[in-house]
Amino acid sequence: MHLLQAGVNLVYIRDILGHVSVQTTEIYARADSRQKRVALEKAYVDVHPNEQPLWENNESLLSWLKKF
Repeated sequence: MHLLQAGVNLVYIRDILGHVSVQTTEIYARADSRQKRVALEKAYVDVHPNEQPLWENNESLLSWLKKF
């Protein structure tokens, strides 16, 4: 786990441990909470852009929707 946290490639860890398959090494290389948080932060995409949607400035559309 410490090698993985230090950024060592899983293939090298497999070789050090003497596993035949990298899938065997993956079983033992469970990510801790910090690693999961870092991975999620790297993959984060802002789904709420700061710009205002175009339909909010369309008064005719808004008045039509208010009729419902």
